Amino acid sequence: MPVTIVLGTQWGDEGKGKLTDLLAADMDFVVRYQGGHNAGHTIVVDGESFALQLIPSGVLNPAVTPVIGNGVVVEPQVLIEEIDQLEARGVDTSRLKVSGQAHLIMPYHVEIDRVTERYLGKNSLGTTKRGIGPAYSDKATRVGLRVQDLLDPKIFREKLDVVLKEKNLILAKVYNRLPLSADEIAKKYLGEYAPRIEPLISDTVALLNDAVDSGKRLLLEGAQATFLDLDHGTYPFVTSSNPTAGGAITGTGIGLRNISKIIGVAKAYLTRVGSGPFPTELFDEYGTMLVDRGHEYGTNTGRRRRTGWFDAVLLRQAARINSLTDVFLTKLDVLDPFEVVKVAVGYQCDGERYDSVPYHQSVFHKAVPIYKEFPGWQCDLSDVRKRSDLPKQALEYIEFLSEQIGVPVTMVGVGPSRNQYVEI
Repeated sequence: MPVTIVLGTQWGDEGKGKLTDLLAADMDFVVRYQGGHNAGHTIVVDGESFALQLIPSGVLNPAVTPVIGNGVVVEPQVLIEEIDQLEARGVDTSRLKVSGQAHLIMPYHVEIDRVTERYLGKNSLGTTKRGIGPAYSDKATRVGLRVQDLLDPKIFREKLDVVLKEKNLILAKVYNRLPLSADEIAKKYLGEYAPRIEPLISDTVALLNDAVDSGKRLLLEGAQATFLDLDHGTYPFVTSSNPTAGGAITGTGIGLRNISKIIGVAKAYLTRVGSGPFPTELFDEYGTMLVDRGHEYGTNTGRRRRTGWFDAVLLRQAARINSLTDVFLTKLDVLDPFEVVKVAVGYQCDGERYDSVPYHQSVFHKAVPIYKEFPGWQCDLSDVRKRSDLPKQALEYIEFLSEQIGVPVTMVGVGPSRNQYVEI
C-alpha cells in the first residue's frame, strides 16, 4: 500500500521534517494533515537551512506535490510569506495544493489567543499566541471560515459579520479591547490574500484518493506530537488538534486500509516547550548541555526548550496509540560527550510503580522516573553512516530502546544535515 505516516512520538521538535525530507525522494505527494503555523520544521540541505511552518517539507523535492490538508488551520499571510521566501531562494512552490476545507485563522483568533493567555497568568497554557486554538474552537462550534470561502466574497462577508459581532463583544466586554473592523478584515482577506491563494485551492480529498487509486506514493506529515494530542496528550497542556495517526486519517480523508507504514520520530533524549508535566526533566548541567549541543530553541518562537532523559514509558504509549511500525531516532550525536546516558523505564508515585503512563494527571505530575543507566560512547558520531561503524555503547542504547518501545528503531540521526543518518 502506498501511504506512509510520519509523526512525533514525544512533545514535538523530534526532527520530523528531516525524515520527511529524506523519504520525500521516493514520494509523489507529501501532505500536512493538522496543526497550523505554530509548529516549525527545520531542514538542512547542502548546508542550507530551511525553516518551514505551513508548507509540507516535501516542497524542497521538485518531483513532489506538497499538499496542505483539510485538517490544517491556515493563516493566509504566513502562507504567502512562506511561499515568497521559498521562491526567493529558488524553491518552486507552484505545485502546492491547499484544501478548500481547511479552516482560516482570522485576526480575532490571534487577538483572543493573546489576551486569553495574558488573562490566565500563571495558569497559562504556553500557547504560541498565533490563533491556532481559537481557530479550531470555531471549527468545532461551526462558525469557522474556510479556505473555500475566499472564493465567494458574499458568503465570506456574511459569515464574517455574524462571527465578528460575537468576537467583538468578547474582546470589548471581557478583555477591554477595541473592536476589530469587518471592512478591514474583508479587504485584506478578499483583496490581498484571495488572489494569491485561489490558484492553490483544491479538492484535496479527491486529489489524494485518486492518487492512491493510481498507485502513487503518499507521505502524511504531522505537526506537534503524540503527547500534545488533544485527546491523548498531557491535557490541558496540549495543542488543539490530533497529531496522532488517527488525525492523519481525518485530516486528509484517506481511508485506514490505505496506510502501509506509520513511522514515529523520537529524539534520543527528550524536550518540551511550554508548561506541562515532564518526569525526566533535567535542571542541572546535563540539561544545559542538551540545550547547547542540541540547539534546543523553538524554530518559530525562539523559546528555550526544557530538556530531559529519554522516557521509554512515553514511547511505549505512543507506539500503542499510533500502531507504530518503525521508529526514527534523531539527535543521537547530541549525547556524544556524556559519560552516562539514562533511560526512564517506569515511574514511582506515592510508593506505587507505574510501567505505563498514569491516566490521572495528579499522579503524572508527581511521577518520579525509574532509570536504567548506560555507559556513554564519548566519541563523535557525526561522520558515521553505517551500523557497523557505530560504537558498541551506542548500539546497546539503541537496541535497549527498541526493546522497551516494542517497535524496531530502523534509522538513527547523527547530525542536522540530510545525509547524516544511519540505517539500523
